[in-house]
Amino acid sequence: MRIAMASDHAGLALKLEIAALLKAAGHEIEDFGTDTDDPADLPDHVYPAALAVAAGRADRGIFVDGVGYGSAMIANKVPGVFAAVCQDSFCAELARSHSDTNVLCLGGKIIGSALALEIVRVWMATSWLGAAEEKYARRVEKVKAIDLRHLPRV
Repeated sequence: MRIAMASDHAGLALKLEIAALLKAAGHEIEDFGTDTDDPADLPDHVYPAALAVAAGRADRGIFVDGVGYGSAMIANKVPGVFAAVCQDSFCAELARSHSDTNVLCLGGKIIGSALALEIVRVWMATSWLGAAEEKYARRVEKVKAIDLRHLPRV
C-alpha cells in the first residue's frame, strides 16, 4: 500500500518511527515533510500529502503533529479525504471499520510511541465493514454526498 506521510516539527520523531514500521511491513512511503526539528508550518506538509490521497497517488495518509487536530482540520478540507484523530486502538479500529477513513492523524505530544505504533497497526489492518453491513455503507455514502456538495463548481 502507498502511504502519504506528513508532520510538523512536533510530530517528526513519531512520524519517522511510524514510517519505519510501515516500510518493514512492505508499504511504500512518500514523506511530504518536515524533515527537521526546526519550526514548521503544518499546512505546508499536510496539504500536499492530503492532495496525494485525494488524487489516488497514495492509498492512505498518516499525519502527525503535536495533538493531531491541526492535521485533521487541514486534511478534511480536501474533498475525498476523510481524516480521523485517534488516541487509542479502539478508535482506530472504528475509524476504519465504521467510517472508512483514509487518513489517520496522531498527536506526537499526546500519545507515546508504543501506543501510536499499535494504533497504526490496527488502523492499517482493519477493513471497512461497508461491504458486509449496509448501515455503514449508507452512512459513509451520506458523508461522501456532503463532501461532493462542497466541491468547487467549474
